[in-house]
Amino acid sequence: MSVTVRVPAKVNVQLAVGAVRPDGFHDLANVFLAVGLHDEVTATPADALRVTCSGPDAGQVPLDRTNLAARAALALAGRHGLEPAVHLHIAKDIPVAGGMAGGSADGAGALLACDALWGTNASREELLDICAELGSDVPFSLVGGAALGTGRGERLTGLEVGGSFHWVFAMAERGLSTPAVFREFDRLTEALDVPEPVASQELLDALAKGDPDALAAAVSNDLQPAALSLFPELAGTLAAGRAAGALAALVSGSGPTTAFLAREEESARQVAEALRTSGTCRTVRTASGPVPGATVVAPGR
Repeated sequence: MSVTVRVPAKVNVQLAVGAVRPDGFHDLANVFLAVGLHDEVTATPADALRVTCSGPDAGQVPLDRTNLAARAALALAGRHGLEPAVHLHIAKDIPVAGGMAGGSADGAGALLACDALWGTNASREELLDICAELGSDVPFSLVGGAALGTGRGERLTGLEVGGSFHWVFAMAERGLSTPAVFREFDRLTEALDVPEPVASQELLDALAKGDPDALAAAVSNDLQPAALSLFPELAGTLAAGRAAGALAALVSGSGPTTAFLAREEESARQVAEALRTSGTCRTVRTASGPVPGATVVAPGR
């Protein structure tokens, strides 16, 4: 028996970041949108816990117990008194270290796959609780769609979306460490009065109406200055996307993937083609959202 779970990438259409907390984390107002780039995680019985990976940049993915997929299996097994004897294979399509929650997606995917494989029948609440223990973005990878994340981003409120939004994603030549970007945010804001993070009502209204022009006027990312400080070349990618007609251009999460909102599918293709020939990025992908969260797609023998 094996179980395969498909799990999406995310783009942050708003990422408002508060001042660093005593525990080292930051309060966030994080508006997530799940988009149609997916990893697949397959869980198969094995003699011991093992992680393998294939796909773009698979060599950058850790295969030890620091991998969020492995940690998810360990957490679920620990709660139910099981041995984590499972082979987890990750088929990557979400950019690695790209600010699109690929690692978090793998954690959520492995958790759902192991729950189905082992028959633990964990409740949705238990699964979300484990996800929150694993990382701030993992709960949204399980849920998908669109949601506002508060606290560290792990407390989710589902959001209404009135249509599909079309995106172009430009992958950079190298990755960025999320902790390093947050440290740079702290450095850049240490002399400033950082406001409490609040979701933009204009942005929530634009999502609910399915209005790409209104959404473009409201998107924001408080981590973008920090990402650009650590990776200045991203400014050229953002400029190339805007010049190609993107309605909005921003760094996705902690970066370095850059995200471009288009009015419709055809204009997304045009922006993508311009970025491919701009010499400012490594690869380009198009995707739309929202899409569902982690979903079992292939249980079987």
